Amino acid sequence: MARGRGIVAMTHPQLPAVVEPAQLTAALRRGGVLDAGAVREVKVLHQRDTVVSHIIRLGLRYVGESAGAPQSLILKTANSAFAQTLANGGRHEVAFYTRLVPKMPPGLVPRCFDGHFDEDSLTWHLLLEDLTDSHEIATAWPLPPSRDQAVAIVTTLARWHAAWWDHPGLGDTAGTWASTEDSAQHMETFAGHYDRFADLLGDRLSEERRILYRRLIDQSDRLSRRYHSRRHLSITHGDAHIWNFMLPRAGVADTARIFDFDLWSINVPTNDLAYMMAMQWYPERRQALERSLLNLYHDTLIESGITGYTRGALDRDYRWSVLWHITRPVWQWSINIPPLIWWNNLERVMIAVEDLGCEELLG
Repeated sequence: MARGRGIVAMTHPQLPAVVEPAQLTAALRRGGVLDAGAVREVKVLHQRDTVVSHIIRLGLRYVGESAGAPQSLILKTANSAFAQTLANGGRHEVAFYTRLVPKMPPGLVPRCFDGHFDEDSLTWHLLLEDLTDSHEIATAWPLPPSRDQAVAIVTTLARWHAAWWDHPGLGDTAGTWASTEDSAQHMETFAGHYDRFADLLGDRLSEERRILYRRLIDQSDRLSRRYHSRRHLSITHGDAHIWNFMLPRAGVADTARIFDFDLWSINVPTNDLAYMMAMQWYPERRQALERSLLNLYHDTLIESGITGYTRGALDRDYRWSVLWHITRPVWQWSINIPPLIWWNNLERVMIAVEDLGCEELLG
C-alpha cells in the first residue's frame, strides 16, 4: 500500500477495505469521535475465531488532533470456514447494529462505527467499540456469576428490553413477526427432531419427561397465543447467557454491555431470563438468585417507563418461558452441539420446570 494512503500491517489475508486508514478515518468521523485528525496506521493486535465469526483487535495511530478518538477497535468478520452455512447469523447481527442500535439509548451495547453484509459473497463486517481495557467477562464458563455481577447483567438486560418494549417499530423497522402458520411449522419441525432425540436417549429420557414433551407439542398452539398477542413483547437476545455480557473492570464507573446479536428476534422478554437462569444455572445458584433478580428486572422496567406489566405477569411469563426452554436442548442436539452443553442444559431446565410448577401451564 502506498505510504501516502497510510500503513496497514495485515496478518490476515481477508481484512475488508474498511480497515484502510482513509476508510477508518471516515467511519470514525461519522461516529463523531474524530474531528481534525486522521488515522495514519492500523495494525492487528490480536485475532481469534468463534464458530460464527473472526474477531480481530485493531490498534490505531493518528496524525493530527485525535483527542478522544479510540486507540483500538474490534473488527468482526465472517469465519470463512462457515461463511455460507452460518451466513444468516452475520446478516442478522449486521442488521441489528446498523438498524436498531442507532435508535437505542447509549451504554447497552458496544458502539458500532461501520457494518455491511454483502449478499453476493456472503461476507460481512462490523467495526465495533473495543471494551477490552474497561470491561471483562464475568466468569470463566461454566462458573455462575456473583450476586453483584448478576445484578449488573440483569439491569442492563432489563434496560435493553425496555428500549424496545411494545415499540411501534416491532415487525416493521425492527424484526419480523412470526405468523401462526410459522409457529405451527416450527413446532412440526421440532416434533421430528424430538422423536429422533428420544430414540437416541432411550431409557436416559424418563417416561415422565417424554410425557411432558408430548404434552408441550400437543398444547403448542394454545401456548403460542402469548407470543401472538403481540403485547408486552420486545427485542430479545436469543443467547443471553452471562458470557455474552461484559462487565466494568474494578474501578471503572460504567454499565454492563451485551454483545453477540446473531440470534435476536421479537419475542417474550422473559425468554432471555429463563435461558440465563433456568437453563444455565444449577438449582442451588438459581434458587438463591432467581426471585431477587426477577424483582430487580421488574423494578428496572418500571424505572424505564414501562407500564401495565405487573409483577404477577412477569412471573407467569417467566414460567411460560422456562417450560418452552425444554425444547432448547433438542434444538441444540439437532445442530450437533456437543452433549457437554445440551445434556447439562436439559437436566438444569427440567429441574427448573419442576421447581416452578411449569407443568400446570399445560392444563
